[in-house]
Amino acid sequence: MQEYFLSLMRGERTGLIAAVVRAGLWLVSIPYGWIMGLRNFAYARGWKQSFAASVPVLSVGNLTLGGTGKTPFVEYLAQRLRENDLQVAILSRGYAGEHGRNDEALVLEENCPDVPHLQGRDRVLLAQTAALELESEVLILDDGFQHRRLRRDLDIVLIDATCPWGHGYIFPRGLLRESPRGLRRAHVAVITRSDQSADVANIRRKIETLAPGLAVVETSHAPSLWVNSGGATQAVNAWQGQRLAAFCGLGNPNAFRGTLEKLGHEVVAWRTYPDHHPYTRADIDDLRRWARDLPVGTVVATSQKDLVKIRLERLEGHELWALRIGIQVHAGETEFLELVKKSLNARVNHGRKDHEPASSRL
Repeated sequence: MQEYFLSLMRGERTGLIAAVVRAGLWLVSIPYGWIMGLRNFAYARGWKQSFAASVPVLSVGNLTLGGTGKTPFVEYLAQRLRENDLQVAILSRGYAGEHGRNDEALVLEENCPDVPHLQGRDRVLLAQTAALELESEVLILDDGFQHRRLRRDLDIVLIDATCPWGHGYIFPRGLLRESPRGLRRAHVAVITRSDQSADVANIRRKIETLAPGLAVVETSHAPSLWVNSGGATQAVNAWQGQRLAAFCGLGNPNAFRGTLEKLGHEVVAWRTYPDHHPYTRADIDDLRRWARDLPVGTVVATSQKDLVKIRLERLEGHELWALRIGIQVHAGETEFLELVKKSLNARVNHGRKDHEPASSRL
């Protein structure tokens, strides 16, 4: 179903029925866009109240629904802050999570074990908890660009180079959460997966048109190692050139497949699920039946976001490994870190006995 709607958004489906469905989705997108525009206008005018945390808030968000690579970027930002001896906490809505912890939180717990991750609907309350009870010095607001209730000191917007403008329409006709003009609220635009697109120069030009002077960073998603549920790891070049079977439940599954193919693997069997898919017993049984038909010795690959929910080391005798993904910055990192430093410099962490500005440690 997800792939069907994506193909409609991309204009790949033709004929009368597809045209009628697209027209219907476009009509629904009009009030959605109006609501988002009015909401942003109300916050800009001060008609809707926002609340300031007692410590700096760095927001990482996007203009589109899913698939821009927020989790690896949040991990990158948290690690840079932790490397400078800052106490960091991550705040998120916890979409599609069970008992307050979704797949993104589980991945971040594995990759950033010294960074607490608080999830819940009331992120103002989460910010107060992190600052007062956890003595956090900096808060990262995950998926926060449209969350206007908690003020932020730095707004970072991620733009996926493989689908930068959500097929050109507001949801549900396209994947845009709001008009691209919303970039004017941002302080930094981060182009993710810049290595998977030949259109980066045009994306940069459109960003400059939409938000003149906005800082732009170019990044790619770089595989760092293979991990399994038993805690074992393998180098990225393990099984070099070997055929793989793969599955994932991501916002941009084709980008994951592209990463596997870029490593030199031929994907001989492929399955996708909706983003944040909650795997059931029936899903696991179905995957086992699928794996049963694979040639002996075939390695099954998935994403780390999927593996943390499945927690299996094998599928029907086939090893199951997840590719851990990190962020590599190709352009604009110095300017970006300087903006982070300036945003922290506006606040002094009164939780430290020496009252040392947090920015002096970045």
